[in-house]
Amino acid sequence: MQAQTKLVIFDCDGVLVDSETLGNRVLVEFVAEFGLKLPLEEAILLFRGGKMADCVTLIERRLGKKMPPDFVTQLRTRTAQVFERELMPVKGIETALDQINLPICVASSGPIDKIQLALRVTNLLPRFAGCIFSSYEIGSWKPAPDLFLYAAKTMGVQPQFCTVVEDSILGVRAGIAAGMKVLGYTTKNEAHQLKECGANVFYSMYQLPKLI
Repeated sequence: MQAQTKLVIFDCDGVLVDSETLGNRVLVEFVAEFGLKLPLEEAILLFRGGKMADCVTLIERRLGKKMPPDFVTQLRTRTAQVFERELMPVKGIETALDQINLPICVASSGPIDKIQLALRVTNLLPRFAGCIFSSYEIGSWKPAPDLFLYAAKTMGVQPQFCTVVEDSILGVRAGIAAGMKVLGYTTKNEAHQLKECGANVFYSMYQLPKLI
């Protein structure tokens, strides 16, 4: 029998904010300047939920050369500018958050300033003030369970009483490894990938409160 949920841990990109297409569009446009033609759909599949250093390694392997030392800094600057102009919350997330009467937090692979920017632009930041956790704080990235365990411990809740909301294979694996219930927000075309990793899948944030 599933333990009762006492804490909901949200990923950020693709779960709270609709940033996967935007962020990868910036990446695809930037790497094209170095001669790498990467389709947007492929970039989303390759990089969703991933560590930036791993993304750069893959890009360098495809290109057959090293990226400039300031590549990541430039990429983050470009991404922030686009987020400021275009980033929107995931459809239905505000309604879902209004109906979830439990403690909530964010646990993301991105740097703290990127998470805060994304939440600020989409007006979600006040909901998560003081409850934002980044892989960069602890030096461990999904699919390792450490970030989720760190968030749960800081929030004072044991892992079995946590529900993770994720949209990536790496994130689902991390939540399962942490011993938490995992809900996978996805499309019907990609549902099998998250199911195979152990997630209960759903397709609309309007469904989320009843699943918790």
